[in-house]
Amino acid sequence: MQLTLTQSTPLDGAVIVTTPPLVALEDVRRGVEMFHTVEVPVLGVIENMSTYICSKCGTETPIFGQGGGERTAKAYHVPFLGAIPLHLQVQMGSDTGEPIVASDPDSPLTKIYHDIADSIWRSLEI
Repeated sequence: MQLTLTQSTPLDGAVIVTTPPLVALEDVRRGVEMFHTVEVPVLGVIENMSTYICSKCGTETPIFGQGGGERTAKAYHVPFLGAIPLHLQVQMGSDTGEPIVASDPDSPLTKIYHDIADSIWRSLEI
């Protein structure tokens, strides 16, 4: 799918989203190499589901491992854009069509999304 997209649409860059487990990181490696082959800049890597945040007590647990996205970004010399935790509030907003950035604009989770978007925007301006 990515190859077809890159061949049919001019792209300013690609953002790679991964989860921490090693099996997912193998897909990231192939994606980064494919984008390099077709000369589409990789703007960075995002690690999704980096930790699980308990909605009752706030405890963070790296249930899928942690840091794989950042290590992969470093290995390919691309920016690490951020880590998005797994949180019930984000999932519920996805199901209802109301993203957390709209429903809770002052949330620490919202700040993560804004920081990632700002990083992507800055790299496109360059």
